[in-house]
Amino acid sequence: MRNFLLMVSVAFSIICAKAQDADFETASEAVKNMKVGWNLGNTLDANNGARMTDIVQSETYWGQPVTKPELMTMMRNAGFNAIRVPVTWFPHMDNNGKVDAAWMNRVHEVVDYVINAGMYCILNVHHDTGDGSVHWLHASSEVYNQQKARYEYLWKQIAEEFKDYGNLLLFESYNEMLDKYNSWCFATYARSSGYNESEANDAYQAINSFAQSFVNVVRATGGNNAKRNLVVNTYGACCGSGTWNSHLKDPLKQMNIPDDPAGTGHIAFEVHCYPNVKNLSSMRTEVDDMFNALKTHLISKGAPVIIGEWGTANDKESDYDVRRENVLSFADYFVKKAKENNVATVYWMGLSDGPLRTLPAFNQPDLAESIVKAYYGDSYSPVLPSIDDYTIEYTVTYQQQWSEMNLYGKAFSLNEYTGIVLDLKDSPGTDNLSIKVYGESNGKEQYVNVTNTHTKVTFNASALGNTGQRITLQYKKSGNYTATVKRAALIKKDGTEMPTEMSSFWGCTVNMNYTLGVPEVHFTQKTDDEIYTLSGMRVTDPGKGIYIRNGKKYVVR
Repeated sequence: MRNFLLMVSVAFSIICAKAQDADFETASEAVKNMKVGWNLGNTLDANNGARMTDIVQSETYWGQPVTKPELMTMMRNAGFNAIRVPVTWFPHMDNNGKVDAAWMNRVHEVVDYVINAGMYCILNVHHDTGDGSVHWLHASSEVYNQQKARYEYLWKQIAEEFKDYGNLLLFESYNEMLDKYNSWCFATYARSSGYNESEANDAYQAINSFAQSFVNVVRATGGNNAKRNLVVNTYGACCGSGTWNSHLKDPLKQMNIPDDPAGTGHIAFEVHCYPNVKNLSSMRTEVDDMFNALKTHLISKGAPVIIGEWGTANDKESDYDVRRENVLSFADYFVKKAKENNVATVYWMGLSDGPLRTLPAFNQPDLAESIVKAYYGDSYSPVLPSIDDYTIEYTVTYQQQWSEMNLYGKAFSLNEYTGIVLDLKDSPGTDNLSIKVYGESNGKEQYVNVTNTHTKVTFNASALGNTGQRITLQYKKSGNYTATVKRAALIKKDGTEMPTEMSSFWGCTVNMNYTLGVPEVHFTQKTDDEIYTLSGMRVTDPGKGIYIRNGKKYVVR
């Protein structure tokens, strides 16, 4: 019955989304109905700063796979109700500003994936703005006057493409537009000689001008765009959190609601938020301050707020990897505060990342669970497929001597991890492969030859230092060579293992082969015997799910 009702709901949403002359809900209603969302990051927004005509190369340029509709179905089944689709347009525009037909068609396909899954879709102009010289949209009156026609022409093309879509599709004007100094936090913050009121006010005026142009051109295309809910970002998408500078709230104070031919109620504001979560008490203070600022300076102006990106403010290390409990506590607190204040939240990019988007599966299922349960309640039972639900092998084809495949492509602490294990499908023979561990600085490395199907490496702190930067499987000879990796896992200090996700580092291609389903299942109650996930990680207190015990698969329920 639950699945039947979901199918009816999705079908009804699709009809409404694509119907002509839809009776549009207000922006406040849309924001409330979005609940919690997710960003399809580093995908259609990926770019190399130049013209790109190969659609697949563009979509996968920053390491993400080609998006499939199954990914959106997974997000919907988990409880997410909105997907933000960041799109970078300038690599796919000719000298006259016309968008390549092939690129527009691909964007259209991905938008349909979202809407056909019954979720809201926020479609934007993304890295056409940002920190750097390749971006053509900056917060200054001079740039606005120079780029106004091109910007409006871009939005006219997007709006015409989707003018018949209904409530589920929202347009977002621009992403994080910065001044000529690339100032975050507030305008002219990065100015070498300090804050300048006149230049800052010019940047804020430019933001409002771009926002007004966006609304004008979309409304003028008619159809459902005459009432479509539109989203405008503050300067830099700054959220105004913090008290360390008196100008932090300026991006909120200086943001206006554009004049709207549709009347009142069809504009929403957007901000982004990445608090530091090392100290949970400080995090809560920062989050509370932000929501108070949003109510005082934005919501009070008559429009709801979407937090279109949020996450944690980590630098060199992943908060999820090194302080996970803090991240889960932060997600719970953040989403509950947003719901309390009628603010929608759209998480930035994690949750399902890299090859796991192809399966599809969550590589951070516990974080996804924290987000949806914070909104729906502890009794909510989300569907959260993970890598443990699949049997996975990685086929790596080396194309030159010394080329490398990532066994683990991120930094890690030797105080937390003591080694790594590797299982190959076939014996590699002599002097073909070695495990290479990159240490805390250049020249600090550890090599271990791989001669059998099973290899265990203990990290050498004297050779590596306190941290590692990457672990690879390196091919040592010339010519082509193919190997199949069945499993790689970091070994924690307590002896438990954390399976890794593998990818190409350089000079090789990596294909992930997977099967879904469990051919042999035995039901049992929890025991104190050694228990492993399907990917080989030993667990001491398994929750509900499928595991391996004494060489057999069984279900804990």
